[in-house]
Amino acid sequence: MLHRSEIEAPVTHEYETGLCVVGGGMAGMLAAIAAARHGTKVVLMQDRPVLGGNASSEIRMWIRGAHGDNMRETGILEEIALENIYRNPTLNFSVWDSVLYGKVKFEENITLLLNCSCLSAETKDGKIVSVTGWQTTTQTFHSVRAALFADCSGDSILAPLTGAEWRMGRESCDEFGEDIAPKESDARTMGSSCLIQVRETAQPTTYTPPAWAYHFKKEDFENKINFSTPQKWSNCNFWWMELGGLVDTIADAETLRDELIRTVYGVWDFVKNGGVCDAANWEIEWIGFLPGKRESRRYVGDYLLNQNDVRAEGRFDDLIAYGGWTMDDHNPGGFLTTEPPTIWHPAPSPYGIPYRCLYSKNIENLMFAGRNISATHTALSSTRVMATCAIMGQALGTAAAIALRDGLTPRGVYEKRIAELKQTLIADDCYLPWNRRETTPLMAAAHIEGTGDVSLLTDGVERPVDGQDHACVCAPGEAITVTLPEKQTVGSLRLVTDSDLNRETFPEGIEHNFKTYPMKCHVRLGAVDVCVPKTILRAFDVYADGELIYSEENNYQRLVRVPIGRAVREVRLVPRETWGCPDVRLYALELMD
Repeated sequence: MLHRSEIEAPVTHEYETGLCVVGGGMAGMLAAIAAARHGTKVVLMQDRPVLGGNASSEIRMWIRGAHGDNMRETGILEEIALENIYRNPTLNFSVWDSVLYGKVKFEENITLLLNCSCLSAETKDGKIVSVTGWQTTTQTFHSVRAALFADCSGDSILAPLTGAEWRMGRESCDEFGEDIAPKESDARTMGSSCLIQVRETAQPTTYTPPAWAYHFKKEDFENKINFSTPQKWSNCNFWWMELGGLVDTIADAETLRDELIRTVYGVWDFVKNGGVCDAANWEIEWIGFLPGKRESRRYVGDYLLNQNDVRAEGRFDDLIAYGGWTMDDHNPGGFLTTEPPTIWHPAPSPYGIPYRCLYSKNIENLMFAGRNISATHTALSSTRVMATCAIMGQALGTAAAIALRDGLTPRGVYEKRIAELKQTLIADDCYLPWNRRETTPLMAAAHIEGTGDVSLLTDGVERPVDGQDHACVCAPGEAITVTLPEKQTVGSLRLVTDSDLNRETFPEGIEHNFKTYPMKCHVRLGAVDVCVPKTILRAFDVYADGELIYSEENNYQRLVRVPIGRAVREVRLVPRETWGCPDVRLYALELMD
């Protein structure tokens, strides 16, 4: 056996990489995947055993994003959502974890470090040289040297470690002319929540709360639970069980967790046993012990997004993502107040978010995405939702890849490559409002022939916008042919199918909340499974100069890239089958270098 004197000191593993991403929530995941797919070597350091952050099985907050028809965020986020629908029709959180894990773990160019908490950073001449994390499972240090660093940790862990400028709390209304901000600046924030998931049962069940749970009365739930009927309690996910806005959501996190747990078990005691709600046939499925955090440190970048930018639709030249959630400003008192737990201040959907909010003002090689971007508290109240955070992450990763390819800083991408960044994002199926996909050189000289309005396949708009559908509609079996003036080398065929952004083709009986993003809160008896949107093109063939080069039988994705890799003059797509829609609907078809 080993004696104490024989146990070696912890080992340090060292990595050299292009991009180091700290934080494996939705923003960090998409940043890592996007950079990796564009050829960058990435190390992703995540302090939890699972990926997804607030959307993971450890917290189970719903992914939310822009309001309104056809405003769903696409790109890698839609790819993940469709993968989950296909593999996980009952919306089981453990299967969801595996979807996220697989997307990162098996993506070429990513090294994934789970259970690894970033604890130190080395800086020199205004740049980060390396970061070091401690992996609890292996009792190993991991030191990562990189050209670029991305902080997607939510809490902006690299800010105090590197000297990057940051803010925390609420700005005064006078600083940026924000009429929904408080008169005086303060350190108050939105709080954190431990969520609850309950299951409907076929017969009554009992619940005995722990002795240490708080005891609540009906008046404690003013403005929180709708008591108009005994069943109304089951229409929400208890997000208002929130604490921490009056203290420090980072420094006081452990105390807040303890208070939230006592609150959660007490709330369920009231719902189950209080005599006001009809919850006889409901039982606890799961309660989270890891609080989901809404707000803490926010970085300062070259631009600080504010309420007036949001209200004015954010039509920035360097728009690389968009929001559309209301400015949802939670009361710092959280559960402790009987005032409304939040005020939904109106915001347009969509509004643009500029690239300059994603990199540090004073640390040359530091980027960030998620709820910690360069924004005021009021703007954060909208940009913080996870679908918005995720598409900012994809923009970050794409920008990082361009920067590393061309030897630029993140600021240099803004100064020299912003048009390329935007076009690359659109090509990767990220919607950028008020921007169009530019015609590629190959397609500029090409002739497209087929039934339906084939001009829509190259109009640069790949979803319904302003009342125009923008989809080319044809019947299964009707070919679309692209002919070049002469034989040219073609890298791939890019298709954008209709993934039913509003999920109108889901089965009847699916709750609206599951249509927005398929994440379950309560598990109901007889719940209907979700299914792959019927509009997606499932089966198709691709011919090059009359030769069948690709045949797909089971596509369930919106963005499809078919490798060609040869000199051709004619490419023909023959769509054969959708997932149930009688028509084939395509938003883009283009040949790529």
